[in-house]
Amino acid sequence: MSYQKGPVHLRRGHVPSSTTDQRLLDSRGPTDWVHTDPWRVLRIQSEFVEGFGALSELGPAVAVFGSARTTPDDPMYEKAREVAEKLCGLGYAVITGGGPGAMEAANRGASECGGVSVGLGIELPHEQGLNEWVDLGINFRYFFVRKTMFVKYAEAFVIFPGGFGTMDELFEAMTLIQTGKVRDFPVILFGSAYWKGLVDWIRQTLLAQGKVSPDDVDLVTVTDSPEEVVRIIVDCYEHNCTSLGRPSRRHPRETSGVSTVATPGDAPRTLANAPAAQVDAPASPANTPAEPHKADGQ
Repeated sequence: MSYQKGPVHLRRGHVPSSTTDQRLLDSRGPTDWVHTDPWRVLRIQSEFVEGFGALSELGPAVAVFGSARTTPDDPMYEKAREVAEKLCGLGYAVITGGGPGAMEAANRGASECGGVSVGLGIELPHEQGLNEWVDLGINFRYFFVRKTMFVKYAEAFVIFPGGFGTMDELFEAMTLIQTGKVRDFPVILFGSAYWKGLVDWIRQTLLAQGKVSPDDVDLVTVTDSPEEVVRIIVDCYEHNCTSLGRPSRRHPRETSGVSTVATPGDAPRTLANAPAAQVDAPASPANTPAEPHKADGQ
């Protein structure tokens, strides 16, 4: 068995029985752990320093989330790969959790395109390691440090079908936008059939009972079209998020070459205007820019 502990690889008898996160959060047992917390703070600080140092000059990037259990023969694997390839073609880096499944597919699409393929791994009890398509990889001990990197360096979240980890990233992004901790940026759910139950629950239960406001249901867009994913992200990054009073979360960049603003197609389907019974008809593909997006560093 291979185990990743931060930047250190361990095998056989050296594999620990618990992760760094587990030991930090465990309040049971001896209290001598209190005396080690100052050292944990330094370790946490070092992870932030490593992450900021590695990603600060990344340029515009999109985070792609999805299940580690998505197999290569699953249609969603190919869709994730296609989305990443299209984003790469416009000059966006692709950031994933670095694992297998949908994450691997997105990293593969970016890497095969010749773009920047980033994987942000995490120490887990059953370490899977970074997939072979990650070209820039960082392994973290602490989830909250890793999450900060996703939110700080991504211009958008594209979320494929997944489990608890995927849901965690989705609802954290929605909460941060809702509470104004980050400025608006696209959160796109890919695969309307998979997300239909969640969409209906948010609209018919949360909204109906007043647990969220009508504006909150507009935080997410549902689509089945890779072209629509790209159009929404490019349109927000280059135009709409500024013109609608929602400035880009990153500093403005000067672009060269042909403008990458895509021609608007059908209106994106948010949770507010998605049909309750079915949300499965993709919008018309947008025109694809002829030349890749290029941007200066921050």
